[in-house]
Amino acid sequence: MLSNWIGLGMMVRREIERMNSAVIQTLVTPWISALLYIFIFGRVVGSQITIPGDYTYIDFVLPGILMMNLISSSFAHTSFSVYFARFTKNVEELLVAPLSYWEIIFSYTIGGIIRGLAVGAGIYVIAILFSAATINHLGLFLFYSIAVSAIFSLAGIVVGLWAKSFEQLSVLSVFLFTPLTFLGGVFNSIDLFPEQLQQLIRLNPFFYFISGIRYSMIGVQESNQFGGVVLILILLIGFGFFVRSLFQRGYGIRV
Repeated sequence: MLSNWIGLGMMVRREIERMNSAVIQTLVTPWISALLYIFIFGRVVGSQITIPGDYTYIDFVLPGILMMNLISSSFAHTSFSVYFARFTKNVEELLVAPLSYWEIIFSYTIGGIIRGLAVGAGIYVIAILFSAATINHLGLFLFYSIAVSAIFSLAGIVVGLWAKSFEQLSVLSVFLFTPLTFLGGVFNSIDLFPEQLQQLIRLNPFFYFISGIRYSMIGVQESNQFGGVVLILILLIGFGFFVRSLFQRGYGIRV
């Protein structure tokens, strides 16, 4: 499946260099956005909110803010990278290179993961300044951070292959990811929703992403952790083979 490690390494290096070439857009912008979220919702508004448990409101919202940025950054990286390769016809050179489909997919996905983790690391450093950075379960924290970044990196590849214009790259992010993220419990506990809505929220995969990383950071458990891990693994494997089938069929890259 993976044999050309040199080619894979060069592809990953290219993705990292592309990220570094626009560091204001790829890193600084989400850091500033997260800083505002943490300051306004965590410090200003949160100081007026009392919640049960041995943690503050800023501790509660930080994992959701972190997950929200991991999702958006990893998705944006691969969707733009794949679409731009199609737009400039560079994808044709990639297809004739001595790289398997899996190696191409892995390179894009690793690039998305690295960008997501870089953004997440910056947000974590910012949170330290507000005394809001804690990790109770490091293994779970790394699993959720890497696995969810990988899922949305793969989703970004799908959108990058599908999109016919730059505007379409943001369609899923605006109309699907953002609403599901906010309804997944970024700023509030699921217990604050009406009972009927709680049942719908439990069908929202973003709820398990946010709840899982919140549990890994402050120990608050609102979802079934085993179910969340299984869901992530299913999505990761499912998206991986789906993207592989798209490349094999030449979807979006062959006329």
